[in-house]
Amino acid sequence: MCGIIGVVQKRGQVAPFLHQALKRLEYRGYDSVGVTTISNNELSMKKDKGKIEEVHVKLNLDDMPGNIGIGHTRWATHGIPSMYNSHPHFDCKNQIAVVHNGVIDNFLELRSELSSKGHEFSSETDTEVIPHMIEEGMAEGHSLVDALKEVTKRIEGTYAIVAMSTQESDKIVCTRDGNPLVIGRKEGASYVSSDIPAFLPMTDDMILLLDGEIAVLSAGGVEIRKLSDDSLVDRETIKISWTADQAEKGGFPHFMLKEIHEQPDAIRNTLRLRFDTIQKAAKMIQEARRVYFLAMGTSGHAALAGRHMFAALSGILPIFELASDFQDIVYGSLSEKDCIVAITQSGETTDTIVSAKYAKSFGTKVLAITNVVGSSITRIADYTVITQAGPEIGVAATKTFMVQLTVLAQIALAASEQTGFLAEYLIEKKRKCLQELPDLVSQVISRNEEIARRLAGELYKRSSLLFLGRGVSIATAEEGALKLKEIAYNHAEAYSAGESKHGPIALVEKGYPVVFVAPRDETRNRIIGNVMEMKARGASIISVLERGDQELGDLSDYSFVVPEGIEPEFSTMPYVVPLQLFSYYMARRKGFDPDKPRNLAKSVTVL
Repeated sequence: MCGIIGVVQKRGQVAPFLHQALKRLEYRGYDSVGVTTISNNELSMKKDKGKIEEVHVKLNLDDMPGNIGIGHTRWATHGIPSMYNSHPHFDCKNQIAVVHNGVIDNFLELRSELSSKGHEFSSETDTEVIPHMIEEGMAEGHSLVDALKEVTKRIEGTYAIVAMSTQESDKIVCTRDGNPLVIGRKEGASYVSSDIPAFLPMTDDMILLLDGEIAVLSAGGVEIRKLSDDSLVDRETIKISWTADQAEKGGFPHFMLKEIHEQPDAIRNTLRLRFDTIQKAAKMIQEARRVYFLAMGTSGHAALAGRHMFAALSGILPIFELASDFQDIVYGSLSEKDCIVAITQSGETTDTIVSAKYAKSFGTKVLAITNVVGSSITRIADYTVITQAGPEIGVAATKTFMVQLTVLAQIALAASEQTGFLAEYLIEKKRKCLQELPDLVSQVISRNEEIARRLAGELYKRSSLLFLGRGVSIATAEEGALKLKEIAYNHAEAYSAGESKHGPIALVEKGYPVVFVAPRDETRNRIIGNVMEMKARGASIISVLERGDQELGDLSDYSFVVPEGIEPEFSTMPYVVPLQLFSYYMARRKGFDPDKPRNLAKSVTVL
C-alpha cells in the first residue's frame, strides 16, 4: 500500500530523484502523489491527486530546491483522493512534513484533542495528526527524533512514518510498526523507502528497519535506536542482488505469487477494522426484510461463501445473485425494506454498479464492500466497508478475495450478536478462530507451495479438471476452478459434489483429475461417498483436506493439507490457498504469464 521515499544528501537537488523514485513505486498502486523539499529553512511542496506524470505535467515535480526531501504515493484509506488528502502533511506553521503508510486507529480522538488546543486541519486523513503532534513536542523543547518518539507512545494502529523539519534541516527521522521501511546508504547520501526499488538505481546497500525502531538519516550516515530503551542498534548493511524488476515484486517472479504470500497480512490488516464500522454494516443487514448479495467473478464466490457464513452464524440467509442478472430476476419486487450488499474489489464493476443504482431507485439500502476508497460504488452506497488488501496488481484476484471473506465473516459474527442466533461462547470461539487465520494461512502457503509446484508438473498437459465440494466448499471449488481458467487456460468446472453424478461424472475416465475440497465438517461423510464414485470410474483424486484426515488421504492420489481446528464457516479462506498456488504453477509450467491473462482486465467496466 502507498509508496514512501525520503533522501538526504550532501549536495545536489533531490526533487528529480524523488520524482523518479516514486515512479519506481507505481506498481504498489496509488491515487495521488506529493513531494516536499527543504531549502533555506523553508518547505517547498507540490502534490495533487492523479498519476505521477499527470501531476508532473501540471506542477513540475522536478522544480523544487533543496538537498533533502520526502515523497509519497497515496492509496486512499481515510478521505477521498484529493490534493488536500495527498501526502505529505504539515503542521500549523509549515515547518514539519510527514508521510505515512498504515492506519492510525485512534486518530479521531487525537484530532479532537489537537483541535481543542488550536490546531487547524486541512484534510480528512488520519496521517495529519502526526505532524501536529510533532509540532506540540518540538514546542515543548524536544528534538525532532524525541518528538516522534512521543508520538509513537500515543498513536494506535499500524504505521511507517517519515518526518523532517525546517528546524533540523539536515536530517530525516523515520519509524515503523506493522508497515515496511528499508534504508539505503552510499557515500554522501541516505535513503528511506517503503520498498527497495525506489533507491535501487542509486545504491545496492540496504539496512532493514524493524518494528519498534527509530532511525535518524543524515548525509553522513544512519543511526538506529530501539524505541523501548533508546539503545543503539548495530546492524550490518545487506547487499541487494535483485534487479529493479525483481525488487518491485519483492523478489517474487510474479505479482500474483507475491500477493498470494501477502494474504496473511491482508487478513490481519482487515481484522483491524473498527468494530463500530462492522456493527453498523451488520445492523443494516439484520434490520432488512430481504438481503441480496450481488457480485461478479471472484467477488461472487466471496458472496457465495458469505451466504453460508450468515446462515450458519446469524440465522440470516441472504439471496445471492450475479449482479449482471439481478434486474432480470427481481422484476421490480424491491422495496425500501430490503438491503443490497454489493461486493466489488475495484468498486468500478459496471454490472454491480448498475444493479446497485437499480436497487436505489426503489429506495433499497445499499451496503458496499470494496477495496478502493472513492470508487464509484462508494458514491452510490448508503454505507461502505473498505477492505484492507492494499493494491493488488495481478489481474487474478487472490488477496482481495481473502479480505472480502474476512469482512463478511466479521459482519456475520456481529449480526449473530444482534440476532442472538448463537450463544456468546460460540461467537467468541469463532472470533478467536478468525483472529488465528493469518497465521493459519501462512502455514498453508509454506506447507503446500512445493506440492502445488510438483502437482502442476504432473498435470499441466491435462486439458480439463473437475472441482467438487459441498456446503461452503462449493464456493472454494468454484474459485479454484476459476483461477485455473483465468491464468492457466485449462477447462475447469466446479460443481456441488452432490450434483456431480447428474451429468459431470460422464466426463470421468481413467486418470481424469477431480479436485475435492473436503474440510472435516458436517459434509465430510457425503464427500467420501462422492470420492468413491469418482475412484470407481478411474478418476485421479486430488484432495484439499484437514491434517490428520488419514481416511481421505488414503483415498487420494495427491493431497494438499490444511491445519485442523478451523471453524467450518471460515474454511474457504485457508482451503482456497493451495488451489491458488496450483493455478499459478500450472500457468508457469505451461509458459503463461500469470500476471497478464489474456482477454481479462483487473476492473471490468463494461456490461
